[in-house]
Amino acid sequence: MNLILLGGPGAGKGTQAKKLIDKYQIPQISTGDILRAAVKEGTPMGKKAKEFMDAGQLVPDEVVIGIIKDRLAQPDCKKGFILDGFPRTVPQAEALEKVVASLSSKIDHVVSIDVDEEALVTRLTGRRTCKNAACGQMFHIEYTPPKKAGVCDKCGSELYQRDDDNETTVRSRLSTYNQATKPLIDFYTGKGLVRPIKGEGGIDDIFTKICGILGQAA
Repeated sequence: MNLILLGGPGAGKGTQAKKLIDKYQIPQISTGDILRAAVKEGTPMGKKAKEFMDAGQLVPDEVVIGIIKDRLAQPDCKKGFILDGFPRTVPQAEALEKVVASLSSKIDHVVSIDVDEEALVTRLTGRRTCKNAACGQMFHIEYTPPKKAGVCDKCGSELYQRDDDNETTVRSRLSTYNQATKPLIDFYTGKGLVRPIKGEGGIDDIFTKICGILGQAA
């Protein structure tokens, strides 16, 4: 089963991806991770990507697509894969179609985890992280608050709000996501592949919805 996972910042994509990996025994393909891996391993595409990165430029789509093609051709993707963070644009989606077709495969489902924007703002702005890098425990002032305000339950260090979790930044990230993703949703809706899921309720409840819509009970 080949999946694309979509959802705004804070929608819970990462959490659900981990559960999907465990259930279906298929790898999660994160663009950032495989880009870094290709550069580290010095693959032909990785070397091309490094040239752009060293020059402080964005890695062009054709190089990213080449790296994704190399990754999808690996044996652990034969049973399927979960693409997270790619594609981000319609041209990338069109290029991806050609890649999977060249591997005698196709995208089966585009799972879109939909959460009300104000709920996402609450989720993200309420996050607090332990300042102790060795700990890194995370809390939420509303959903999973620490026993003592501003103090990590685990190690006693101070908690802080990450710069990208302030309201202005969060709303900007959501606006960017919405602008970029709507054409992508329309593209895959036209192909009958979008599976919208309400990302509300408990983690297990959302996972059960996803598995149900994929045709298997959790």
